[in-house]
Amino acid sequence: MAENTTFSASGADAIARTLDVQPETAITSSSELDDFYEIARTITEILARDYKRIALQFPDELLHDSVPIYRSLKSGIGGGRELYVLADTSYGSCCVDEVAAQHVDADAVVHYGHACMSQTSRLPVIYVFGKKLIHLDDCSRCLSEIYEGTEALLRCDVVYAHQAESIASALRQTLNVPIRYQQFNLTSIPSQVPPVLDSESAPESIIYIGGESLGLTNLLITHSTSTVYSYDPDSRAARLESSRTNRLLMRRYATVQKARDADVFGILVGTLGVASYLPLIKHLRTLITRSHKKSYTISVGKLNPSKLANFMEIECFVLVACPENSLVEAKDFLRPIVTPFELEVALQAEQSWTGRYVLDFGRLLDESSVKAHPDFPPASDDTDRPVFSLVTGKYRHAKRFGGPDKGKEAEPPDSSPSSSVVLRNQETAVVLQDSAAAEFFQQRTFRGLETRLGEDAPSVLEQGRSGIAKGYTDDHNGQ
Repeated sequence: MAENTTFSASGADAIARTLDVQPETAITSSSELDDFYEIARTITEILARDYKRIALQFPDELLHDSVPIYRSLKSGIGGGRELYVLADTSYGSCCVDEVAAQHVDADAVVHYGHACMSQTSRLPVIYVFGKKLIHLDDCSRCLSEIYEGTEALLRCDVVYAHQAESIASALRQTLNVPIRYQQFNLTSIPSQVPPVLDSESAPESIIYIGGESLGLTNLLITHSTSTVYSYDPDSRAARLESSRTNRLLMRRYATVQKARDADVFGILVGTLGVASYLPLIKHLRTLITRSHKKSYTISVGKLNPSKLANFMEIECFVLVACPENSLVEAKDFLRPIVTPFELEVALQAEQSWTGRYVLDFGRLLDESSVKAHPDFPPASDDTDRPVFSLVTGKYRHAKRFGGPDKGKEAEPPDSSPSSSVVLRNQETAVVLQDSAAAEFFQQRTFRGLETRLGEDAPSVLEQGRSGIAKGYTDDHNGQ
């Protein structure tokens, strides 16, 4: 088990740590590379849409093929066009990194490898998943031994999307049941409305082709009423996955209960490329303020326990990320991390959750607009009402932010009064009014060094250290 470094004071491990990345491909010829990475289709898309500056985004496991791919594309698109390799993503590698692409003023992104297929907000995308092979006969045989149902929805990892029709046909013949399957769009334009997938309904059974991944986890938790069968082409094993769903939901339900006990929330920006992330952040801030709780919006890039431990005043984090990166097992984190849907459940006056789960931004905003109807019951304004905590087993009185008036709705987050910074004492010290951070600071035993102006004699001016952080030089000690 890895050591928990939440409060580690040294950053040496971040520099010295080596990453063990196993390449997913072992391509030995240019023809295999052209076929696996669909070089011809990519060149055709670039020329047809007349893209001039194209960013090539690679995950770590495919980065070893970036140079030959770059050369193949460069020779095919001709002069007057520039290619840039994006080797390190700002957030998850499954999302299109529009932030890094805008650093080179790119007008399109070619995304390689596994993708969450979230709709982008600014740049058009050409998806290249790669093509992994699957043994159709073995897949049909293994699933026929465990499958029990009358119809099924076929879901594939993106690397098997090119064989989705062949897999569906083989399963129809072997299982003798209707099989629907999801088709992927290999290009994405921000102005286009993404199609509604068949998976939004609740099918009786789902057959998933692929190994264990975040995609499979999300499938289980968002389709808790469906029976999920999986087949892993690498291990050639099929199994019933639905038995894991209850344990997943139980862990998420426990996290929701911790969120109910929180009064100060941190909205973590986990993506800058998924469409509707800004409206969702605004909705979350309004929702938290309406519940007379406090929120801070934070962007820290890729999450780790050490980063989030710096925000001690925050009691619970809400992660705004793509569906595949939304569920975070916060065992090593100091505070719980919930999804936007879980926050809505936690802020309800009455505890009720049927196990239904929503991770898609668009669906969450659409359903939230329905809840914002005047007939939807508002949050309780009774400040004296105790709240029972299922985590501690005791009653507690929640803190109240957003104004002293009981019957008045809290002001929106974007309309802070001009007097938010007020005078704290006669020594011209200031403090933020109605600030959870200021309140937390006042309760701390150690508040920093005192100024002691005029009480201490001035020190002698001496030559300090010079050099870089890795190795300072100190002339006085002869170093």
